[in-house]
Amino acid sequence: MLKNILSLRFIKIAIIGIVLFSSNACSEKVNLTGDFKETAVIFGLLNHADSLHFIKITRAFIGPGSALDLAQIPDSSYFNQVDATVQEVVNGNVTRTWTLKDTIVTNKNTNGAFYAPEQKVYYFKTKPTTGGGTIQTSPNPLLTSLNPDATYRLRAVINNGEFEVTGQTTLVKGLATNTSSQNFTFKFADNTGALISSGFAVSNTGNSFVVNASMGVKIAEYRGTSFTEKTIPWTLGEADVLPNTSRTFSAVGQTFYEIIRDNVTIDPQITKRTFSGLEITITAGAEELYNYMTVNKPSSSLAQSKPTYTNLSVTNGKRVVGIFSSRQTLSFYKPFFVSAQQAFIRAIDKNSTRVLCIGTITGNLLFCSNHPGDNVATNPEPFACP
Repeated sequence: MLKNILSLRFIKIAIIGIVLFSSNACSEKVNLTGDFKETAVIFGLLNHADSLHFIKITRAFIGPGSALDLAQIPDSSYFNQVDATVQEVVNGNVTRTWTLKDTIVTNKNTNGAFYAPEQKVYYFKTKPTTGGGTIQTSPNPLLTSLNPDATYRLRAVINNGEFEVTGQTTLVKGLATNTSSQNFTFKFADNTGALISSGFAVSNTGNSFVVNASMGVKIAEYRGTSFTEKTIPWTLGEADVLPNTSRTFSAVGQTFYEIIRDNVTIDPQITKRTFSGLEITITAGAEELYNYMTVNKPSSSLAQSKPTYTNLSVTNGKRVVGIFSSRQTLSFYKPFFVSAQQAFIRAIDKNSTRVLCIGTITGNLLFCSNHPGDNVATNPEPFACP
């Protein structure tokens, strides 16, 4: 779920109203627009590994006619005016304040009932942290990375002071993995060709309460001497965790080969395919985000009675739903090989490469190995590229 969020996921809630039936009236008309309480819908996840920090600020809507029709009109979900800031607080003192700007992005999922793919979001910029959370500085203090040790406060003034929404969060930090070592090799097959699994280790969960792991399998498809690269998504799983513990995800060999088979097409113009590497992403969420996700899971009760959860506050008797929390993302790329001089370094080992090229699952997909260790001039492997 985080990857879809990590992706960046934003929510939209439509309040249709209260349908009133009168047992002593003769009219067949149904009133679809009952009493309405102005409701802000806010979703924001800060990540010190990012350089752009987006916050979605919209409103629930009500009106005459079809709710499905109204959902397609962006203006019905936007406030007339939003003035929002994010403050950085260290040891009780405000050290920086960002005024959020609005922009239109075009990555909204088009499969839902609401307007898409364009949507308005609010944002501010910083530099990303590097490594495990090293701050990058800038002559402009507002562009220096978010401080993993700070608290961040959101304040959104709606419609020129009609009401305000506030919330605060600390940042997820301390996430670590030993899988990023260049000497770490994934093994999806043994020397007999039997498929096996590799452990994908999160060595430290930091202060997070939920962790998601995923990979992108990169392959190259050749048409003669030219090629195009393709990335195949592979979700390894998501788990509830405790802070400062470890968690291992299983990268199953059978799945590795099957997702490659299922995501390539038979194209007579393709002359060969090669494995390029693995894009690895680990995303960890804060406790508030974990609570929000838990409460919003589908109900298993026949009564469908569910609590609500938000860490946002609102003034003037209005209503707010959503979350202002944080996550941390670790991303790194493991190429199939680095150079001919470092041919011993492999993203996947030789047994796994052999099965990719001539195994029963993907052996008919024109894969060959361009790894220098498989293309030794005096004795090339039978699955080496010609």
